[in-house]
Amino acid sequence: MLIPCPHCGPRDVGEFTYGREAGKARPDPASASPEDWNDYVFYRDNPRGRHVEYWHHGQGCRLWLKVTRDTVSHRIEGAEVVGPWAARTGSDA
Repeated sequence: MLIPCPHCGPRDVGEFTYGREAGKARPDPASASPEDWNDYVFYRDNPRGRHVEYWHHGQGCRLWLKVTRDTVSHRIEGAEVVGPWAARTGSDA
């Protein structure tokens, strides 16, 4: 599977580390229970079809990407840089 890094171009998935599903809300540290943190850290949805995920390009530019991928075919619709580096690369956070 090739991930289209906006900075480096298409790269093999072996250069990346899966981060987590995008859009999963982080619990509020002031009010979250241990069960809330357990769910956030260890439980993930396993959807069939289109899914948005965070990937870290650790063996390349070291940027975090938000990747839209079909979990059945592994076809990637696109990837964008996220975080404080997005403004410098022209992507939206």
